Parts: sequence; structure tokens; C-alpha cells
Amino acid sequence: MKNNEGSIVRYISILYRYGQSYITKRLESLNIGSGQYGFLMTLYLKGGINQEELSCYLKIDKGTTAKAIRKLEDEGYLVRDIDLKDKRAYKISLTPKALEVIPVIQAAAKDWENIITSGLSKEESLLVEEVLYKMAEKAYYIKENSEENER
Repeated sequence: MKNNEGSIVRYISILYRYGQSYITKRLESLNIGSGQYGFLMTLYLKGGINQEELSCYLKIDKGTTAKAIRKLEDEGYLVRDIDLKDKRAYKISLTPKALEVIPVIQAAAKDWENIITSGLSKEESLLVEEVLYKMAEKAYYIKENSEENER
């Protein structure tokens, strides 16, 4: 696949699309789309949080978050309760049904990571993770600053 036409953006795009396809296929029987498993995993790791905190943590716009929450709630994976700290907001929590599928989601994500990192040494794998983290932080910083300048 390596050629002179490559770029970091292209390779990240390919990894993202193929990864989403892989995970979608693995979670298809659970009616969880590739755009939704991240919400479930975040709620599993962070506990019940409100919709705005979820959007902020995942760096996803509020409209996309609302759609995902609605679908996952319709599927019985999430419940929304009035947030006791902010009566205008809803605290979103996982249901027992969601807790049952968390290991399946974790396995699918880990399997994908193992597939794409097979052939890399442990050092190379750690370096890739570190570099991608730095790139993601930079992207977030640029996005946040450009939004502030638009205000």
C-alpha cells in the first residue's frame, strides 16, 4: 500500500473508515452503530454524566450526541434522569443491558487495534500511540482557538 502519494491525513482517514467498518460489523447484531459505541464506552468509564459533558469529552457536537443518545435509549442501552445538580439537564447512565455488551465492544476495539498493530514492535506501537495523542491534542487546540476567534 505504501507509495509516494501518501500523507498522514490519508492514512488516518483509511484507518478510521476501515476501523468503523470492522467495529460496525462486529456490533451489528446488537444494533449498535460505529458512531454509538464510543458513547457507551465513555459512559462506562466516566459513569453517569450529562449530555453536554459527554459531547465535550468526546469532542462531538451536541446535535450528533443527541441523536446517538436517542438511538441508544430507544435500544435500551441508556436512561436519562434529571440531573440533581442541574435540573435543566439530564444525567445519562448505562442500563444493565448496556453493561452486558461492554465486554463485546471492548473485545471488538481491542481486536481491531491488534489487527492494525500486528507486525509492530511494542516500542513502535507505543510511539504510534504517543504521536497520535499529540496530533489529537494539537487538533483540539486549533479547533478550540478557531471557535473562540469566531465568537
